Formats: sequence, structure tokens, C-alpha cells
Amino acid sequence: MAAEARSTGAGRLTSVLAWTVLLLALWVWGKDLTGGEGSHGVLANGTRGQLSDGRLLPPPLEPLGGSATPLRVEIASIGVRADIIPRGVDADGGVEPPPYEAPDIAGWYRGGPSPGAEGAALLVGHVDTETDRAVFYNLSSMEPGGEVTVVRSDGSTATFTVEAVEVIDRDDFDPDTVYGAHDARRAELRLITCGGTFDPDRRSYSANVVVSAYLTATGDVDDAATYQA
Repeated sequence: MAAEARSTGAGRLTSVLAWTVLLLALWVWGKDLTGGEGSHGVLANGTRGQLSDGRLLPPPLEPLGGSATPLRVEIASIGVRADIIPRGVDADGGVEPPPYEAPDIAGWYRGGPSPGAEGAALLVGHVDTETDRAVFYNLSSMEPGGEVTVVRSDGSTATFTVEAVEVIDRDDFDPDTVYGAHDARRAELRLITCGGTFDPDRRSYSANVVVSAYLTATGDVDDAATYQA
């Protein structure tokens, strides 16, 4: 489950520690890293995953070309409509999270693929601040079969279907599995935030919420320039 917002003043420190610990291994990850075989959704052997109600997940779409910058992420099922800003790696080796002053913004790891391109693109966001909920507060409530749409700077949209929602304890966090593509032929997306429970002794969250999705539809928008980061 998603961590609760806190007003104790520890929320900001909590988020800093969680990002540092849980994203520390990103420096070993590159856009060509793959997990070898898919364990969810559309598998590497072409088999399509099945939802709990018996429906099949849709087939993957061919990755988009180019290197368009992601500008906005929309997740209707959890009420997210957020601008995206490019982020790099900080001095501690973790992805720079969005500024605390802008908790409703998501960050895209610009060292990896753009959402819609081949490989696994990474979007990160805070679960809360020291006083309120943040952009990915409800991320853990997503379900397989849900959709995530990313608006890109070339005027295209990339829509991803969720294949897995996991809460991964930080002691079990495997960067190769989390950041690597489940299937090297697909365009994939990871949405990551803090989760689990708050540990007052360690002053950090106990886990990461990781949503895995893959490209299933594309479209066009007329207002992409409005959202240029």
C-alpha cells in the first residue's frame, strides 16, 4: 500500500533517504539492459498474459522511433495528470526526484529510453511531502489492465497497459529486474514511488511501489508545445 502523508516534518527526510537507498543502483543500469524474459503480460515467447477475470492483456505495439521528450503523464484511474521534467543522477547515485516545491510533477530518468521507445523508460515521483500527498500517492492502487498515457514533445501520445503492480521491500530490491526490460522487443514503462510502511527508526519507507507497463497504443495531440518542459 502507499505510504501515508505525514505532517511531522520527517516526510522530506524520509523521501530523501528512500530515493537514495532504493534508487542507488541506477548507475549500473543502461537502456540496453534486459531481464532476458518477461514474467508478466506479454511474455518473451509471445504468450499473452491473462487478467484475473480471464481477459487477455492486449498485444504490444511496435516501439516508437525518435527520442521525443516526455512532457506529461496521465493516469485516469488514479486521477493523475502531471507534467514531467527530465532528471539525472544525483551525487549519491540515485535518480534526482522532482523538487519538493512541486510535488505534483513526475521525473523522467533522461539517461534511459524515452517513454514509447524500445527499452524500459523510468518515471519517478514522490508519494508524499512533509505536509500533503504527492503525485504518485495512489500508485499502489493501480491494477493490471489499467492504462498510462504519456504526451511526448513530438506531438504523439504513448499509451501503456499495466501488466504488474508490485510492492518490493527495499531489502529485496533488484535493480536488474526493476529497471531492465521484461522483453527487449517492447517499449516498456516503469512508474516508481516509495511505499510499504514508515519505519521511524530508520526514518524511511520500507519498500518501493513499482508499476510495470508496456506500449499498446499511440496517438497525436495538438497541444504538445504547451507542455514543453
